[in-house]
Amino acid sequence: MQIMIGSAKEMRAECNYAPKENTSPLFKDEALANAMQMSAYSEDELAGILKCNAAIAGENKLRFMRFTEHDNELQAILAYNGVVYKHLGTSDFTKEDFKYAGGHLWITSFLYGLLRPLDMIKCYRLEGDVVLPDNGCSMFDYWKARLTDVFIESVKNDDGVLLDLASSEMHRLFNWSKVKREITVVRPEFYVCKGGKLKTVVVYAKMCRGEMTRFAIKNRLDDADALRGFTYEGFRFIPQESTQTSPVFALE
Repeated sequence: MQIMIGSAKEMRAECNYAPKENTSPLFKDEALANAMQMSAYSEDELAGILKCNAAIAGENKLRFMRFTEHDNELQAILAYNGVVYKHLGTSDFTKEDFKYAGGHLWITSFLYGLLRPLDMIKCYRLEGDVVLPDNGCSMFDYWKARLTDVFIESVKNDDGVLLDLASSEMHRLFNWSKVKREITVVRPEFYVCKGGKLKTVVVYAKMCRGEMTRFAIKNRLDDADALRGFTYEGFRFIPQESTQTSPVFALE
């Protein structure tokens, strides 16, 4: 079973427990080309393109200008530091955990396309709807033709099952209808019961995605049915609300 999670805006360049093992991004050349295009924008232009404040724009102007330098790189699973990654909890990962993750986890990225956990990357900020001059299309469309078949093939080379724990926005990086036709996509849903109704609370959903990714890696899951044993802070499997490819977990 392969697992997919999305990247995060919050990033770090250093980690005191980073493993020695690392790999190189599959689409490293494309990432460099995209970064060079981003570096040509002024800070004011970046603020508009990235919909961020001046401080963040200035920080990322420097990041893109220094993108070719061979320092401040970190494994992707450690470089991203958002809610999902905090709950993935890599600080106690063993060498075997990192190795297993390296063969089973994919991370989607608007700059790098697809990453394996041990791929060395640099800090950046980019949005899916950004249209770069040399690309002539959004990052969603730029990556769609490049990623879809590679991704499908990687899942088929495992057991043909994908555990989809990324936000739905990340589906736009692929021809998602083709992905769903050619492999089995299992997408868990996480809800909070309010007033007798199941509702999505985004921060809880992100927490659970990170915790379930950890659960799958730590327990070396190779069967989607085993996900039913997942629990986190009161979230548990709700069989009457679930289907084979859409297991539901709720906090009641």
